[in-house]
Amino acid sequence: MTKERKLIIAGNWKMNKTVAEALDLVNGLKRELATVKEVDVAVCPPFTALESVSKAILDSNLRLGAQNMSENNYGAFTGEICAAMLKEFCVRYVILGHSERRQYQKESDALIAKKALAAHAASLKPIVCVGETLAEREAGQTNQVLETQVRGSLAGLSKEQMVETVVAYEPVWAIGTGKTATTQQAQDAHAFIRGVLAQVFDDATAKKVRIQYGGSVKPGNARELMGQPDVDGALVGGASLAVRDFADIIKNSI
Repeated sequence: MTKERKLIIAGNWKMNKTVAEALDLVNGLKRELATVKEVDVAVCPPFTALESVSKAILDSNLRLGAQNMSENNYGAFTGEICAAMLKEFCVRYVILGHSERRQYQKESDALIAKKALAAHAASLKPIVCVGETLAEREAGQTNQVLETQVRGSLAGLSKEQMVETVVAYEPVWAIGTGKTATTQQAQDAHAFIRGVLAQVFDDATAKKVRIQYGGSVKPGNARELMGQPDVDGALVGGASLAVRDFADIIKNSI
């Protein structure tokens, strides 16, 4: 399918895969996806596997992403990882503000905005996640929640930085639950987000930003989801942990 923006499909491995398991996975993906040029493909392993995976994919069309980073550049922040440390492993993308971090680590929009600015300062491309809970959707608050998160989590970015930022729409109620937003629900949310970006920046900038869908993406629903005009890829969780599933999602999206 021909898209206005190049698709980007990223696998968020979350807290899964030892180094040995990570290498098995990426070596399989390298074989399966060797000829894929139409989609930007990224894998986001745990921090412990970044170095090994980085070396393994050097000669491939896979790109490396991290699952989080600090808003600080260095210092007394026990357990944190900064952008410069990620750059040592040729990391290109970094996921910021995933709903699990918003929920369990209480990350705020303001904090995520600081992280996005720090990522850009290090020439990393942030994948900034937004999305509503089931209660918020049922209360008719989806657009209100999305606008608040988009404006807050991207505050301070220039137009040039925004174009180099990926937004991931992840309805929290569809993450790891087996539930998936209908293609129309996904398209409506993506179009709304793009409209907010046009208000904050301008139409030209908004049209260039890639907006991924995340939430129980599988090989069987990938084609229909990616066929929506404002859906520019996927942030894949569980299905990115198996070579066949992740490769088929990508192949079905082309």
